[in-house]
Amino acid sequence: MLQGFKRFTATVITALPLMLSTSSAHAADLVVSAAASLTNAFQEVAHDFEVQHPETKVVLNFAASDVLLQQIIKGAPADVFASADQEAMNKAETEKAVQANSRKNFASNQIVLIVPADSQLVIRQLKDLTLPVVKRIAYGDPASVPVGRYTKAALEHENLWDAVAAKGIPAQNVRQSLDYVARGEVDAGFVFSTDAAIMPGKVKIAIRVPSTTPVTYPIAITTETKQAAVAAQFVSYVLSAKGQATLARYGFLKP
Repeated sequence: MLQGFKRFTATVITALPLMLSTSSAHAADLVVSAAASLTNAFQEVAHDFEVQHPETKVVLNFAASDVLLQQIIKGAPADVFASADQEAMNKAETEKAVQANSRKNFASNQIVLIVPADSQLVIRQLKDLTLPVVKRIAYGDPASVPVGRYTKAALEHENLWDAVAAKGIPAQNVRQSLDYVARGEVDAGFVFSTDAAIMPGKVKIAIRVPSTTPVTYPIAITTETKQAAVAAQFVSYVLSAKGQATLARYGFLKP
């Protein structure tokens, strides 16, 4: 695990340690804490933003949305928070971790069930996950990972949550669930469709899962930001035609 910030141009942060102090970020850095499913898209968004604003370096911190929120609440530096669901952002507002009037929806997504690319399993509906041949199923931990909350709600709607949870391998974030499937460590896993798209040679989509709640992504400026103006510029860029086009190339849908 990384023990400090590095600038975006050098690397991208994942799983930011909670003990990180505000002194770790440079004055000209804009710290963006974003859901793990945004990793690839936000890397490009950040690069393009830096081209337009050469005086600013974007530091990207990726993890599960709830983990990011806890980091912000405990004092880790962050100027912008982008969540993979509304629940995490609602919590951020309740904890006064973000400026409520800056909150905007900027993308949407879809839940899918994936299997390893070479899998011979025939899974055509969620009920097939209860078959004895399916032994291990990865999904984000519903307690802290938005994709897990969406997954649990969809399975509860079909009265399948208990049966699937009995075979469940909870993941710390959606990318870990993706990795479990890509490495063949589980028979199937729930991820966002955008995550499945980055590993077409290692995973394949078995089912597109109807979500009981729209899979929307909100973004907001943090309460403790020292760079409110630049943070607002970044949010505006994400919502701009160019920012939206970048997100669309990575499979994200309009909010």
